[in-house]
Amino acid sequence: MAAVVYRRLQRVVFQAAAVTTSKWAWSKSPVQLGRCYLFHSKSDANRNELGHQESPDAYEATTYVGQVTDNGKENEVYSFDDYPELVSVPPTKTYATGPQFSLKDKKIDLNLDHREPPRYRKAPKSSLYDDIETYNTKQDPRAFQQNRPEYKSMCYNSECLMETSTEEANSILQRVAVGLTPSEVSEFLEKLSYLPKEKRMSVKSNAKFNMLCNCSVSNLRLYTNSEIIRILGAFVRFEISTSHPMLKKYEQEFCLRVWNFSTNELLVVADSFRYMSFSVPKFLDIMYSCMQLRCLDLNLPQLMQLIYVVGEGRHMPQELLEKIEPMVLKYHTSFNLEEIGTVCLGVFKTGNGLSEHLMKRFGNIVVENIEEMSNYALVSVLKMFRFTRVLHMPFLRQVGKDASKRVPEMTSQGIMHYVLTFAAMHVLDEDLMDAVALAIPDRVSYCRSKDLAKFLWSFGVLKYEPPNSDLFYSVFINQIRKNLEKFESFPEHFLTCLMGLAFCQQFPLDLINVALSKKFVMQSTKISKFELKKDLFTIAVSVEIECPQYTGNTISSEFRKEVTDMLVELSTRDIHTRKEVIEAGMLLREVLGGQQYVKEHMILPHTRSKDFEVHLDMNRKPVAINSVVEELDRPFIKDRHVKISDELISRLINASSKSSDAENPSIVEDLSMNCPEEKHEDPTCHSEVIKLAIQVTNRNQYLYGSKQLLGLHALKRRQLRKLGYVVVEVPFWEWFPLVIRTQSEKLAYLHHKVFSSVQVK
Repeated sequence: MAAVVYRRLQRVVFQAAAVTTSKWAWSKSPVQLGRCYLFHSKSDANRNELGHQESPDAYEATTYVGQVTDNGKENEVYSFDDYPELVSVPPTKTYATGPQFSLKDKKIDLNLDHREPPRYRKAPKSSLYDDIETYNTKQDPRAFQQNRPEYKSMCYNSECLMETSTEEANSILQRVAVGLTPSEVSEFLEKLSYLPKEKRMSVKSNAKFNMLCNCSVSNLRLYTNSEIIRILGAFVRFEISTSHPMLKKYEQEFCLRVWNFSTNELLVVADSFRYMSFSVPKFLDIMYSCMQLRCLDLNLPQLMQLIYVVGEGRHMPQELLEKIEPMVLKYHTSFNLEEIGTVCLGVFKTGNGLSEHLMKRFGNIVVENIEEMSNYALVSVLKMFRFTRVLHMPFLRQVGKDASKRVPEMTSQGIMHYVLTFAAMHVLDEDLMDAVALAIPDRVSYCRSKDLAKFLWSFGVLKYEPPNSDLFYSVFINQIRKNLEKFESFPEHFLTCLMGLAFCQQFPLDLINVALSKKFVMQSTKISKFELKKDLFTIAVSVEIECPQYTGNTISSEFRKEVTDMLVELSTRDIHTRKEVIEAGMLLREVLGGQQYVKEHMILPHTRSKDFEVHLDMNRKPVAINSVVEELDRPFIKDRHVKISDELISRLINASSKSSDAENPSIVEDLSMNCPEEKHEDPTCHSEVIKLAIQVTNRNQYLYGSKQLLGLHALKRRQLRKLGYVVVEVPFWEWFPLVIRTQSEKLAYLHHKVFSSVQVK
């Protein structure tokens, strides 16, 4: 027995390794066990005729005779030196095999047109997690179709419904001739498609089969709907190449028939095209128009199959979405768990979301039955919760509680979506994070560049340090180094990795040097005008502040000014101007005696948020910071009859402790709790001016239900302190309750915050 494995090499050459199924296959690589063959490339003209130079049809398989020398040694060496006329470039390597496999006097016909897509991302030098990392793009998303018998009439059925013998197949091929009726063409193709797989592949190279396919195209307009659908199913089983021009002819015919097909027939056609990975956007557009009129009459399986097809097509007209969601709401109590996952994933893939009301209902159903839900379906639901930003804490808590059992059995990509959802929702579940940190280091070689980036970003945003943090980060950093060539194609993922590491005070200087090189900067800015520039700016300035020993590449002064100007302009837009911040700035000017003493700007532009900067002298007196200002009346506070005293501060604190936040009462804390924790910094030993960086915060800067800052905001405070600033926090759980208080109490609170933040020497 032998298996043939194909691998794409450089210079349009394919390598095929014949791998033994003996015990040696468990301990040795395919190259050690197999023989390798080179395949000639067709001419450029022929490849152009096929329409795609990288199509499998662009390469013709050449068979070679393998000579075996039975010398009894453990390894035998084979060379192509004896066949120079067959090899376009003489090989410089020989390939070793085990003695268990003999090719003497035999030929292998390898038709590259029939290669199956890889089912998993195989990691080098490891097979321990191959079964876990296996993912079938054709079967896994269709798991919901196994739960109801009704789906068989509206989707492509991969089961063998009949068996055709070799004798019957030969008889059919002999009967193929010009003048076949449409029903005969349909019957012949269907029967031939039910041959055993290896026989089907040989039939495809038969001239009679090509004649039969030509006959099928010439009779397109004469088929009944059932006949043409059966032919399409036969093409799926034959694995007809998607580059074959015959399929385009069939797509055109199906487009003309859309309005004559029943709902089930439309769904079967769409599913068949998807199964063979053939894109049919025109057919889908017409089908969606038809479905808009039939949507209200769909039964539950039809609705589910439609959502699946729409998701695989990556597009859903808004008019169709508006009709689908009420139907989902109508049937949602009858959905099983796999169908809930299919609804979420299908809509997610189109770039649309579901309503908060519907998502919370889905969350309630999953919470009660989560143990019965597959990993694939659960990850699909998590994606939709992340996309819609619907915070369903009972659902997230249950997912976190269940993580220790699920994570070891999930693919690395599925685990990534787990932590990414929690990070995007600003929810920290330590059990989940610990389970991920324990499982991923051994499987990091299976991670795509996107997975590496999202893992590091998630841990960085949540500012979570797992128990094995040294191992966790060293493994990820080493994997990034190994994948640098891949990251060249995805610079956004490379920068996301470095951002996540920076949040956690991890600065791999060699990788940062690569990111800030002129070549990489130019490549990144070609992809995005702004987004990647922000990340480059943040990484460059952060390493300068936190790693003064760094002497590698950096961004130019022109680049800094360009990104700074864009960030400043962005911060002035209405969407970024919050009422509570504006009020705090106005009151700070009153407390300090004028606007010349308060400067509202980005102290650290690379951290992408504004601050109120205030300078005090050694006696805690305000120092003018704005050069040209319109003076305010210094006795303004006195005129308002505000007397700052310990009694007023005490009364203000006690009153605020009784306030409650209507949206999230658990977040609101007594102001008195913050006072003892106030950091009294004394930077006067470095400068005669004490620089304050006053931060008016909001909920989005903290973990949910916590006072812990998120990654970027923690990085900002850390770097401000390194630059000699005293960071003064005006947290939302203190400031928001004061909105309904008197102005005197607000002024007293800000006065206390500013002047108690430093001590007088």
